[in-house]
Amino acid sequence: MHRRLIAPGAFAAASLMLAIPASAAGFSPGAPGIGDPYYPDYGNGGYDVSHYDLRLKYQPATDELEGTATLLARTTQDLSRFDLDFLLDVSEVRVNGAKASFATSGEHELEITPKSPLAKGTSVTVVVRYRGVPSSKQAYGFTSWHRTADGGVGANEPEAAWWWFPSNDHPLDKATYDVSVLVPDGSQAISNGTLQSTSSRLGWTRWNWRSDKPQATYLATLAVGRFDITTGTTDSGIPVVNAYSKDLGANDGAARASVERTGEIADWLSGYFGPYPFDALGGYVPNTNTGYALETQTRPFYSPRQFANGSNTSVVVHELAHQWYGDLVSVHGWKDIWINEGFARYAQWLWSEHEGEGTAQELADYVYASHPADDAFWTVKPGDPGPQNQFDIAVYDRGALALQALRNEIGDEAFFAVLKGWPQEHAYGNASVADFQTYAEKVSGQPLAALFDTWLFQPSKPGAPAARGASIAKASVAPERPKSWKKIAATNDVHRQPSA
Repeated sequence: MHRRLIAPGAFAAASLMLAIPASAAGFSPGAPGIGDPYYPDYGNGGYDVSHYDLRLKYQPATDELEGTATLLARTTQDLSRFDLDFLLDVSEVRVNGAKASFATSGEHELEITPKSPLAKGTSVTVVVRYRGVPSSKQAYGFTSWHRTADGGVGANEPEAAWWWFPSNDHPLDKATYDVSVLVPDGSQAISNGTLQSTSSRLGWTRWNWRSDKPQATYLATLAVGRFDITTGTTDSGIPVVNAYSKDLGANDGAARASVERTGEIADWLSGYFGPYPFDALGGYVPNTNTGYALETQTRPFYSPRQFANGSNTSVVVHELAHQWYGDLVSVHGWKDIWINEGFARYAQWLWSEHEGEGTAQELADYVYASHPADDAFWTVKPGDPGPQNQFDIAVYDRGALALQALRNEIGDEAFFAVLKGWPQEHAYGNASVADFQTYAEKVSGQPLAALFDTWLFQPSKPGAPAARGASIAKASVAPERPKSWKKIAATNDVHRQPSA
């Protein structure tokens, strides 16, 4: 951010400018999108949010949400107007204490015109009062709000915030959060970070959660329902809070047998990725009918369906790996999704090795051999898959295969130095696939452009010479399916948008 300095001698001129209409003075509306080519209308231009304070009241019986959102931000241009991404019904907006006019446009834009234009570099406080029934709202034909028998859940990728709080909804604009939720006694409100306090009065209980490290908007979550909450502490001292819907039925035991190992798995992952980067940990399993899991920061969301066939620590490994690859270091643009999914999948391969159920090399060989050259799997480019294929299985499996090829190319010492060093290199920020290639070249001392192009950017199966050169599928016979494959494949019902 660059603050604009006004010399004392320029005061009179600046005062004169205030009398000129905003349009004539060079003030202009912020862009309705942050500039991501995959999702042109996601996020917004003209400002950067540093903190969200969300004070909410939710009624599980009717799915009605009432809220006051306070956003602390700084302008990045001279603004006459700016947008937030939001779907619920707004009753009032204030900017720096003064009432602002507002209107809706497009699928999810809330256009706000402050009483006075905002100069570049200005600190801004935006207050939005709203209410609505999240499950009644759709954008682009779908909803990211999951209605449950005892409440509701906000969790999806690449968007979920619109259904419960106004935001600058793109990973490039991370912020800290305070989420305070009032629910009827007997219900619990689960969110990210640490539980600061609870208090009850007149039949209602308020739950106060805090995320004090930068967090992308899609990683913010809210779940209200009747949960059994367990607490603990990892060997490394991180507090763990897990929550399970009280009506998980036959999936309850398997869910607990998996998610209760969160602390153990996070400590194990820290051996590969470096110290756990947040001050809270856990997971939650609401009784939704979705099939996916999501790396909501510090407290991943798991669908009960993930545990329909018994315990599955592999999915817990996947979502916890994202706490480093996706949450600590987030994508610069959604085309960089490989940095999230390829690495989380590779963590599952490392866990398979740890559990003695197949090495990463055996899994790589199996993936390579399982897809013939004419399989559409190879037409998806993990390094830039396109919005329609952002969560295609190739981004996961071909993405992890690329990492094994990199490991074989630069050797274990350099490879694991890259895995551990990368999260620190861009901690709490954003980075691209190109940034990762540059970092891997720096650490390994080797040129890697050809390898990255072959395994991430070519819409075809790497030929036998390239595969053998990367020590992939060198044996003449087809590899056996590793024992861990079934559990890894059970996580393949990925973060796709649920149907309306």
